[in-house]
Amino acid sequence: MSQSSTPAVLPPLRQRGGFSKEFDFLCACACVEPGAGRLARIAGWKEFTLDWSEILRLAEHHGVLPLLARNLSVHARGLPSQVEQSLRSAFDGNARRNLWFASELVRITNHFENKNIRVIPYKGPMLAESAYGDVALRNFGDLDFLISPADFKHAKEALADLGYRPSSDLSPAVERFWLRNGYERSFDSAAGKYLVELQWGLLPRFFAVDFRIEDLLARSGPASLGGRQVLGLSPEDLLLVLCLHAAKHLWMRLIWICDIAETMHTQKVDWSLVSARARELGILRIVGVSFWLAQTLLDFPLCEPAQTIVSGDAEVAVLGEQFAARLARSATYDFESTKYFRLILKLRERRSDQWRYLWRLVSTPGEGDLATVNFPEALFLLYCGVRMARLMRKFF
Repeated sequence: MSQSSTPAVLPPLRQRGGFSKEFDFLCACACVEPGAGRLARIAGWKEFTLDWSEILRLAEHHGVLPLLARNLSVHARGLPSQVEQSLRSAFDGNARRNLWFASELVRITNHFENKNIRVIPYKGPMLAESAYGDVALRNFGDLDFLISPADFKHAKEALADLGYRPSSDLSPAVERFWLRNGYERSFDSAAGKYLVELQWGLLPRFFAVDFRIEDLLARSGPASLGGRQVLGLSPEDLLLVLCLHAAKHLWMRLIWICDIAETMHTQKVDWSLVSARARELGILRIVGVSFWLAQTLLDFPLCEPAQTIVSGDAEVAVLGEQFAARLARSATYDFESTKYFRLILKLRERRSDQWRYLWRLVSTPGEGDLATVNFPEALFLLYCGVRMARLMRKFF
């Protein structure tokens, strides 16, 4: 368990302004072990005249349908029969799918191990078991593996042995270029598309957060999945990785905030390491916003070191309010828009990181830039010019 402290005094969810009662009720259900206040709201659902079709829609959108189903089945009484049936069907279907993913993760991990390829499986079944205590309680649709870029070629060949092929065809030259400038590749199999991701970075390069995979591998340790021992991220790295993943998507789904809260709740975290690494990477504000959202939306009681990160930057609450309001409305972002890029810029607390971010944003080619024109490998540096020209045409 993480360190505990006196939780901040928050108003009951159903009394917070700006959020629908359906979203507030969903927040109460979005955890593994509801506290007394949340239990009272779940058990007293009849008081709120809820629109169940809206709650189910929101739960699916935010990826928390399994948590909703579990908490209502255990703590609520007298639900409409159609709602109970929908929840049971969704929970059972997710459980069956997740068990398949878990067995597939073990199969792939075993094969990597036999090939002496070091990888760290994370998110997906790993996160469901370590943070939620049950692989059925989290919704996911793929398997993610962190890998050193030097091992990518061998890992790709190992996946081919198991029937996985890259989701997009890249020439050897473009693939080499992408290993330097990209951060992940997806793989398909007969079972479906985009089922596996190999990631040699945590974020697109232009984010300018230089979290080295080699460091994550060096600090990894044994973790359990279905009784089998695999490599897992350290608790401190896992928490920071989850905050970065949520920030990349501007915290648009509740499940990403639940991941952070449940990880803080279940893992023994060295908070001095979290603070030091976040400060070194220049992501204290990103971490602070993540913690603020967990505290505000999920009534999660922050320990003193986490609260210090939140209160140490006045911009955390300002940005948190903005993201919480959009999340409650199920609003989305255009991830190629100036608005998105400006928000990411505001999430960096150091001026030097902001400048690095802006420079990499305009100079680092993406998949769209590579598809625009076909240069020979000797002229690949020209893709930087293509990137700049496309951005200027888009934004000006």
